[in-house]
Amino acid sequence: MARRVLLHIGTPKTATTYLQDILFRNRDVLAKHGVHYPVASFDDHFRAALDLTRREWGGFEDEVVGDWDALAAQARSLDGTVIISNEILAGATAEQAARARASFGDAEVHLVLTLRDLARQIPAEWQETVKHYNTESYADFLRVIKARDGRSADLFWRVQHVPDILERWAADLPPERVHLVTAPPAGAAPDVMLRRLEEATGIDSIPLAYESNRTNTGLGVAETALIRLVNERVDRTLPDIKYRFLVREVLAHRQLAERTSRTGSPRLALAPDYRPWVEQLADEWIGKLGAAGYSVVGDLEDLRPTPEKREYVDPDHADPRDVLGAAVESILALVHEGSRLIVVEEELREEVHRLRAELDEQRGIPLGRRVREKAVDRLSGSPTGQKALGAYRRARGRSSREA
Repeated sequence: MARRVLLHIGTPKTATTYLQDILFRNRDVLAKHGVHYPVASFDDHFRAALDLTRREWGGFEDEVVGDWDALAAQARSLDGTVIISNEILAGATAEQAARARASFGDAEVHLVLTLRDLARQIPAEWQETVKHYNTESYADFLRVIKARDGRSADLFWRVQHVPDILERWAADLPPERVHLVTAPPAGAAPDVMLRRLEEATGIDSIPLAYESNRTNTGLGVAETALIRLVNERVDRTLPDIKYRFLVREVLAHRQLAERTSRTGSPRLALAPDYRPWVEQLADEWIGKLGAAGYSVVGDLEDLRPTPEKREYVDPDHADPRDVLGAAVESILALVHEGSRLIVVEEELREEVHRLRAELDEQRGIPLGRRVREKAVDRLSGSPTGQKALGAYRRARGRSSREA
């Protein structure tokens, strides 16, 4: 049975995708040191977290029923330390969090929460909603989350209000078993957050490879504005599974993220009018978290917003020329993807044609002959089978001559 279970529950937009990919890619190395990241595929912890929280996810939540219990059972069967990581766990209710903590028997449960200042979290979360079919303007999003009124506000604060998350998740845990890992200020080296997580989880002495291709790179102002415009025009007529592939994967994650980095497109930022409110929240949170006695890796002062170095650009009024440039590149990306899919379709058609011809041919051959031919094919594939086949043929030859 696991002696220690580390539940990394988010928050979202704190390099969680990158951190999880590093754990996934290094799971064999970790296991050799008695630390287990129990997954068969990258999305296993996401599936389990979705099952636990029963969060709506375009119907996908119906496909993951039982996944949390399966993951917990696997964790209990392992010796040493187990790490489970997914950011949507942050949104669990108090009852769901209690169920999660109780899932691991007598193992010592630790909570790991990665944090970033709200001046970066708020625009990042709005952008993420845009990549999930949302058409809400940035101005409306800011207004409702400040007022804490409406569905957008509820979804945001359930996974971003740090004191509330800890009240739900850490209610019966000693403070030394609650580890807060703060994201460094903007501009820090990309591996700083990973090194802090390694320290918090006690795996900093294990040599890990840091290669990853799953960084959830942010989009610029124009690129985000384009996706929101696409959402408005599509008007939810595209099924979620097709939207995820064409818009979120092909356009947002591949083309527009690369364009943002390549062109230096202005990044999303907190609207200046909201900075005093966010700074006040940071003061309150830093005081509460510091007084709670939790283990902190990094510095709680990292939760205080730093001054913006660039002029604010409103994504609700992005420069049309920049949006047009992003749109042209998006069309080209879809043309290339369409060309690739045409080739794939042609190859599949050829395969279907070949299999159909083979089936028609088989239907014209008597059953006994088909069985013998398949047996010969199987036997011919190994030295032992070839010897047996040779012996059979020699025996058949003698039998024919004797007859």
